[in-house]
Amino acid sequence: MQMTPSSLRFGDVFPFPNYVDVRGSAGLIGVSADLQFNGPDNEILKGAFDRVVQNIKDDKFLPLEANSSVWANVAESASIKEVAFNVKSVDADLQHGVNESYTLNIADEERVAVTAETVWGALHALNTFEQLVLYQADKDRIFVEGPVSIVDEPRYPYRGLMIDTARNFYSVEALCRHVDALAAAKMNVFHWHLSDTQAWPIYVKSHPQMTDDAYSSSEIYQPEDVEKLVEYARARGVRVIPELDLPGHSNSGWRRINKDIVACGDYDGPWSDVAGEPNPGQLDVANDTTYTVLKDVYNDISSMFTDQFFHVGGDELNSGCYNASKNIQKWLKEDSSRTLSDLVQQWIDKALPIFKNRVGRKLVMWADIVLGSMPANHLSTEDVILQSWTGGIDNVKEAASKGYDVIISSSDFLYLSCGMGGWNPGDPRLNVQQDPSPGQTSVNYGGNGGAPCAPFKSWQRIYNFDWNSQLSPEEQKHVVGGSAALWSEQMDGYSADSIAWPRTASLGELLWSGNKDSNGNLRIKDASRRLANFRERLINRGVAAAPILPKYCAKNPGKCDYEG
Repeated sequence: MQMTPSSLRFGDVFPFPNYVDVRGSAGLIGVSADLQFNGPDNEILKGAFDRVVQNIKDDKFLPLEANSSVWANVAESASIKEVAFNVKSVDADLQHGVNESYTLNIADEERVAVTAETVWGALHALNTFEQLVLYQADKDRIFVEGPVSIVDEPRYPYRGLMIDTARNFYSVEALCRHVDALAAAKMNVFHWHLSDTQAWPIYVKSHPQMTDDAYSSSEIYQPEDVEKLVEYARARGVRVIPELDLPGHSNSGWRRINKDIVACGDYDGPWSDVAGEPNPGQLDVANDTTYTVLKDVYNDISSMFTDQFFHVGGDELNSGCYNASKNIQKWLKEDSSRTLSDLVQQWIDKALPIFKNRVGRKLVMWADIVLGSMPANHLSTEDVILQSWTGGIDNVKEAASKGYDVIISSSDFLYLSCGMGGWNPGDPRLNVQQDPSPGQTSVNYGGNGGAPCAPFKSWQRIYNFDWNSQLSPEEQKHVVGGSAALWSEQMDGYSADSIAWPRTASLGELLWSGNKDSNGNLRIKDASRRLANFRERLINRGVAAAPILPKYCAKNPGKCDYEG
């Protein structure tokens, strides 16, 4: 059962819980300045509790729309003194599908009671509790709404954000800010796009020369950096899933080991003949040496990560690159029946045994590997989860209908880098002073601006995404969740906060509790109020999140609603 957001008088919880029961004439109950932890001896849970208590003290938060009427029903003498935790499995690992449910009860004036199957659910309960707390400035006191009972769990087990740190670099500190924001939005996956054709920023023990293609010696992720980020994320209930984008998008790093394993890396014609972006290069999947090197690199990198998932790319294989490769053409001509799909199948057959290097390993690939212009002939639904970014809901539907589990990252809704305009220097299509006719070749027309996925995806577009509208009940079962995508051609660790946040949180609510109230009505207006307050909380955490509307509108809900 899902209650409507109005069932909470004061709390601006984002994402909104699935079930809320505010009892009787609820008001505000005081919270002791010395709030105590009562729970299992668990470092992660105790650390999260301490952070929440410190956040409450530091933030002194009051929702933007709050006024004096908030304090009309305050239990002056009451004071909640502890948060008591009952966690059934403190040892449950943070992996895909782990139970994240919790209940939170404020039933008396002494304690907050949290029940959870796992520590990871208890972390979400603390997140919710923090957002129920209000600060009264004139009395320098904090209060929480109550009595209230919340029963909550996510709709989908995979709720993520992908960040590309190859095209431009992000410091570990910058990535930690995104992890903080993910945790605040009850999102549980940081998908780390580690490599691309432009740069190789991660140290590899077996082939340290790969980082000669990092942008500089200070723009390299050392093993201790990876360990720091993985531990930081785990402490906040966020999984770190690495991606090596293979066999496409592969030049930098690989060429330092052996140029012969990179197809079209030395192509001397226009880069656009053989690649979607400079610098061109794809692994030569017909070269046996490729797989010897791949095994070394993959084993070294996978050993740095604890998650059972590993993303191995598979997108945007360019036929022009392989057509320009003498070795690939030789392989194709050895058997006149061979096609480029056979070539991709060669990659699948030889690379998959390397990738499945541990018990429980689950691979993720971009859906191009099955649905693209050069699809593999066969890829078992048991071997991979497909991440769908092209073709909108149609591709999600096709992948699900074939029996694949799917992560939705449709670029027409979830690509955060869309709408930023072209970036290739000297593109004459950008030199247009007026909007031309629709038939004229120009990236200015219609606001496209050179970006293939324009226009900009507002938080409302993300929030309104309804993929289930075109999926059968059986196909819906194959959707394991979704991920926003932050491609970094025109951003880096200094600028990405405001591009990603708070927009990504709108996907967080969509995947956690949905975008409709108990009557089936889209709750976009209420969400805008809560998201504006969530943005303020992100600012307090050091995340440079962008405003979603003028502060006047946030302080006066309903005054700015669309009237067209």
